[in-house]
Amino acid sequence: MHVVIMGCGRVGSTLAHNLEARDHTVAVIDQNVDAFRRLGPEFGGITVTGIGFDGDVLRQAGIERADAFAAVSSGDNSNIISARLARETFGVSRVVARIYDPRRAEVYERLGIPTVATVRWTADRILRQLVPEGTMEIFRDPTSTVSIIEVPVHKEWYGHPVKQLEANTGTRIAYLTRFGIGTLATPSTMLQEGDQVFMLVTDDIAERVSMIAGTAPEGGR
Repeated sequence: MHVVIMGCGRVGSTLAHNLEARDHTVAVIDQNVDAFRRLGPEFGGITVTGIGFDGDVLRQAGIERADAFAAVSSGDNSNIISARLARETFGVSRVVARIYDPRRAEVYERLGIPTVATVRWTADRILRQLVPEGTMEIFRDPTSTVSIIEVPVHKEWYGHPVKQLEANTGTRIAYLTRFGIGTLATPSTMLQEGDQVFMLVTDDIAERVSMIAGTAPEGGR
């Protein structure tokens, strides 16, 4: 793949090195020529000094042959303008923008531009480390909306099918870990002692899901 990155801060430079390590070609755009020092002498890609939403600058970076574009500068407006330009004008299929304002991130997601809302995501991650609430979060999507949590299951659920737990909680089991091996459960999979259960939740239902899973089902076994 050829990937164009707008912004050569810590995120942009790290992303560039990670992509190069995977044998992709990379072009990095930044207004400040000194920012390219973060790439180091080992960087083998292209560096272009300029504004990331300038068409000529993007062309110098190879946007017309790019498979992906990442806008990770420090400015929300610059990121979204350049991301939309890459998607709508140059037809780049894979585009993502870093956005600091979570309210803007939601709007841009509706426009079809995947975003990483860094402030909200970081704050949520720190909060969950500081104030654990009985469940362990394994994954959270970049918009900080959907997460996968490990849910402690009451022993009386053993011997019941997955579909019953899903029906009672109103959500789905992402996967089980059984005997140390990850397993994609089917509706008929029977819960067993020792299973680790990981469920898909949003913040507004996480507490209720944990409570239901941690309580014996009606009628017991």
